[in-house]
Amino acid sequence: MWAMPAESSFDVVSKVDHQEVDNAVNQTAKEIGTRFDFRGVGASIAWSGKTAIEIRANSEARANAVLDVFKEKLVKRSVSLKALDPGEPRLSGKEYRLNVGLKEGISQDNAKKISKIIRDEGPKGVRAQVQGEELRVSSKKKDELQEVISLLKGKDFDLALQFINYR
Repeated sequence: MWAMPAESSFDVVSKVDHQEVDNAVNQTAKEIGTRFDFRGVGASIAWSGKTAIEIRANSEARANAVLDVFKEKLVKRSVSLKALDPGEPRLSGKEYRLNVGLKEGISQDNAKKISKIIRDEGPKGVRAQVQGEELRVSSKKKDELQEVISLLKGKDFDLALQFINYR
């Protein structure tokens, strides 16, 4: 009697490491507190809720400069900038505020796009199913799963993708 080979699978997700983002926020706050070009401009960066960061400064240019420092810190911590959803700086009283949202989860539309790419361009024996805000990709052959990961890494999506639970 032959044993059927078990199916291998992995999940495609779009998540943000909140600890790394928090570290980047703290490093940015420390840097703008010590840098000469940020003295006296009321520049600050802080969490506003669980999935948003608020940047404040006395000019639009300074608010954008703080955002650039923050992006630099995220890159050093291997957090994809695609996870950021920065708004436009808006005047609130005497200061400019810039809200930066964090994008997490794969929307239904994006999940459909990704599974269509896997169906059309991936190996024949691979299946993709949407499970909430993630995508489960499965196949009998691990090599085919490696091909799918390479295929998706080669595409440019407007969200940060991670591949987890590879088994």
